[in-house]
Amino acid sequence: MIVRPSQHWFRRLFGWHGSVLPKIGFRLSLNLAMSIIAIVCFQWYESLGVHLTTAPFSLLGVALAIFLGFRNNASYARFTEARTLWGSMLITHRSLLRQIKSVPLTAETARECAALQMAFSYSLKHQLRNSDARDDLRRLLPSRWHDEISRSPAPASRVLLCMGKWLGELRQQGKIADILWQSMDENVNRLSQVLGGCERIASTPIPFAYSLILHRTVSLFCTLLPFALVTDLHGMTPLVSMFISYTFLALESVSEELEDPFGVEANDLPLNAICIAIERSLREMNDDFPLPPPQQPDRRRILT
Repeated sequence: MIVRPSQHWFRRLFGWHGSVLPKIGFRLSLNLAMSIIAIVCFQWYESLGVHLTTAPFSLLGVALAIFLGFRNNASYARFTEARTLWGSMLITHRSLLRQIKSVPLTAETARECAALQMAFSYSLKHQLRNSDARDDLRRLLPSRWHDEISRSPAPASRVLLCMGKWLGELRQQGKIADILWQSMDENVNRLSQVLGGCERIASTPIPFAYSLILHRTVSLFCTLLPFALVTDLHGMTPLVSMFISYTFLALESVSEELEDPFGVEANDLPLNAICIAIERSLREMNDDFPLPPPQQPDRRRILT
């Protein structure tokens, strides 16, 4: 995620980091090449009686704008839902630990609960990014739970199972009342809903056929556009053609990037920073100092 202070409008025109220009630069250069070819060959293909006007491109451009808008709305809705799920997870973690600390339990018991909660957050992050969670599990989990969770092919789900077992043990020992156990179990269920929601977003992309036809149409539109503009614009064709193509190509690229909000692209969710924020919050509630430092943006103002 880009974390950048407010900039002057003129400086923002030349912003590079976080934009999609690096991704579409080659496709824009192809459009420039086609514009030059259209200028060079203009007299030749006009002598053949070929008259390509802007009328069909105007109609197609309106249709593309509508479908690109729908695609961007769908991708941004996925991004927003993912951020909402991770935000609700932080709230649920705080509520669950607050409930644990509201009953006369030992500090070690509260730390065990916090360790399982932090392990859930990091396990979910690694699951969504297809990375290895073993180092974080080794660092966070008590030895009692480490082997069972680290051996599981779905550690995030296993952590929730262990949390349920742990709460059940406290209930059987009479350390928490049935009403309080029911409220705590409801918070564990909310974490399970967060897990299921994130898995649904990660495993259900926007239908491929829809993305494919949009990609092909945008590419064909940008390729043929210079030949329709050159009749009226002549030498100005490359400038106008690249500007129009940039709009369509950039919108398509942004929608593809936001479609998977759990990755490590510049505009994806900063799951590392969110996990560290959760860890800091839970450790602070337990007076478990020193706290890990919050993650800072890198030199490109990107949080991962």
